[in-house]
Amino acid sequence: MTNIRVDLYSDTQTRPTPAMRQAMAEAPVGDEQRGEDPSVNRLCETVAELLGKEAAMFLPSGTMCNEIALLLHCRPGDEVICDATAHIIIAEGGGPAVFAGAMIRPLQGTRGIFSADDVHGAVRDDGRYSPNSRLVEVEQTSNFGGGTVWPLEAIRSVAQAARDHGLALHMDGARLMNAVVASGVPARDFVEPFDTAWVDLSKGLGCPVGAVLVGSRETIERAWQWKQRMGGAMRQAGIVAAAGTYALAHHVERLAEDHDNARSFAEQIVEIPGISLDPQSVDTNIVFFDVAGTGLSADDIGERLLGHGVRVGPMGATTIRAVTHLDVDKAGMDAAAAALRSVVTDR
Repeated sequence: MTNIRVDLYSDTQTRPTPAMRQAMAEAPVGDEQRGEDPSVNRLCETVAELLGKEAAMFLPSGTMCNEIALLLHCRPGDEVICDATAHIIIAEGGGPAVFAGAMIRPLQGTRGIFSADDVHGAVRDDGRYSPNSRLVEVEQTSNFGGGTVWPLEAIRSVAQAARDHGLALHMDGARLMNAVVASGVPARDFVEPFDTAWVDLSKGLGCPVGAVLVGSRETIERAWQWKQRMGGAMRQAGIVAAAGTYALAHHVERLAEDHDNARSFAEQIVEIPGISLDPQSVDTNIVFFDVAGTGLSADDIGERLLGHGVRVGPMGATTIRAVTHLDVDKAGMDAAAAALRSVVTDR
């Protein structure tokens, strides 16, 4: 493959910094399943405090957090209410159906955000013919909505609607800390209404692996059984948990740089003939743009950019996603914008 100099495919492409690697190398470890790994325990305590919940559990991925959460809240035939762009629909391999036996009730929100009225309208009437409405799921930020930040009041109104119907609440917090930095709202305020939530460590925070699921003590105790069923213990996982603790101490505030770089990139590429997007819609570190006006497909542009050492993520026939992160600085973003201009105009 062409040498990638600027990788905007996803913020999952980050690599641990030298200081993070040092923290990992020096981490005290033990058997995490038995509660004997001090580095895992420290991470879980840190995240539980950060998100304002009683307990936490370290898991390999955010997808696994979502799937365990659905198993905690749903029985086969129950229905999950979420936006049509939700990760649990688009990018988890049908996991909700495979594991929880859950149906999905997709809502047509605006850039990944739906309303309390949408929730009220989606709840099924009680009766033998319908699935049981059971859970409302919110994704903060909305990935396929364009990195959109759910406003706190929108979350609170949706949560109240869910409670009005006796429904549980789950937050997919893949980029929760991006929302925190962009909005200035503390993480625990965003998470407060939810029965379960999680924060990802392997995206903008720059860890090599991992996510942390939070909830009540009773909920997390039940989650441990599902973790066992879905793969078991990670044993001396403190080596990777230490990366998460380091990231939460050193990599949160710097997410603002990623947001600035994303907006700068959007402002540059909107001037390229045939590229369509609204730079004002860039809330955080994700930029979606349409290339229909160039006469090239998203795949065509993606392939041509690789020749310039730039990788992006084609997301449809004419839609491309670019995601900023700690491994790409302002100079890299400027180079990516210049490469895109060259690919589109120098033909």
